[in-house]
Amino acid sequence: MVIQRDSYLQKLIHREGNGLVKVVTGIRRCGKSFLVFNLFKNYLLDKGIPKNHIIEIQLDDRKNKKLRDPDTCDEYVRSKISTGHYYVLIDEVQMMDEFEDVLNGFLHISNLDVYVTGSNSKFLSTDIITEFRGRGDEVRIHPLTFSEYHSATSNDWKDDWNDYSTYGGLPYIMSLKTDIEKAEYLQRLFQETYLRDIIERSNVHNDAELSELIDVIASSVGSLINPQRIVDTFKSVKKVAISAPTVKNYLSYLEDAFLISSAKRYDVKGRKHIGTPYKCYFEDVGLRNARLNWRQQDNGHIMENILFNELVARGLQVDIGTVNLTEHGIRKHTEIDFIANQGSKRYYIQSAFSLLDAKKRAQEERPLLAIDDSFKKIIVVGDTIKLFRDECGVVTIGLKQFLLNQESLEL
Repeated sequence: MVIQRDSYLQKLIHREGNGLVKVVTGIRRCGKSFLVFNLFKNYLLDKGIPKNHIIEIQLDDRKNKKLRDPDTCDEYVRSKISTGHYYVLIDEVQMMDEFEDVLNGFLHISNLDVYVTGSNSKFLSTDIITEFRGRGDEVRIHPLTFSEYHSATSNDWKDDWNDYSTYGGLPYIMSLKTDIEKAEYLQRLFQETYLRDIIERSNVHNDAELSELIDVIASSVGSLINPQRIVDTFKSVKKVAISAPTVKNYLSYLEDAFLISSAKRYDVKGRKHIGTPYKCYFEDVGLRNARLNWRQQDNGHIMENILFNELVARGLQVDIGTVNLTEHGIRKHTEIDFIANQGSKRYYIQSAFSLLDAKKRAQEERPLLAIDDSFKKIIVVGDTIKLFRDECGVVTIGLKQFLLNQESLEL
């Protein structure tokens, strides 16, 4: 099954020949290698690049063990280059010592374009800034969005939604036939790959604490958290003493490994970010569900996590909004699920799995109406409904239309 990742392919195409090292990053098993060595390579071949002008090096392949030596790899690539334009594609580049020097050296070859992928256990976006000193151009790839997932099947959208919201969007999931296979794959991947990566990279000595913290975060998707609140949870529920600085470090390890993302609170009227509390969302809901052994299938929180990932995949910067409301003479903070920014554009978005009655609708709409600017205000509803705009200008759109139409923010 070939799943097209057009948005990421276009990002690579737009960066072609820009004089930088194109670095494809993202959580393990999200499709980095497939993007570079299949989709991008096929694009090059289709536009007439000769096959021998595409230099492929997969360093995790035993037959390429000698190329893990930096001098050997450097010599090998240079020996392949003659006249005309060349492309070098290197997978798992972190397996080569001094890869930064090798790649930066390739930038001095005027007719060579460089594309690499790296494992997030040793090759994170934070490392790219340090190692390439402005000469690396990162393309962050995510697990499949729902529209990518749905486009690869011939199923009814509701059936696909049930599968996607249960097992997530890691591409390999789509090749597995049974629920048991999918569950075993996700649980094994989490324990043997993601958790081990984090422990090894960050030299975590108490992996039991880290494991417990992951469970707490997985249970808290859609809820505000802060390190001190987690410390209190450990003390009261887990009967374990852990310090706030340790919790903060563990959270940073999870985020560096692309396993979770944090969304800060933003005071709309005060126009400033609020440090804590904040929310954490999983990069893939299937991994989140697997971590909890599918015990907490809260449709509303899972939908919120998927919407957050959708907005991020579309290239928006996403915060959680807070506004002040006065009700019955009492002033209180109320939450807007997402404030999504892209350049000069801004969108205020509420996630509501269902709007059962006028009271529920008023509850979702109230914080949006408290905002006095002209940016678009949207309520995404889990039900299949026809898009409509009310007299206050608030757009209500069904989940299916929002996820499957890439222009849904502009409708």
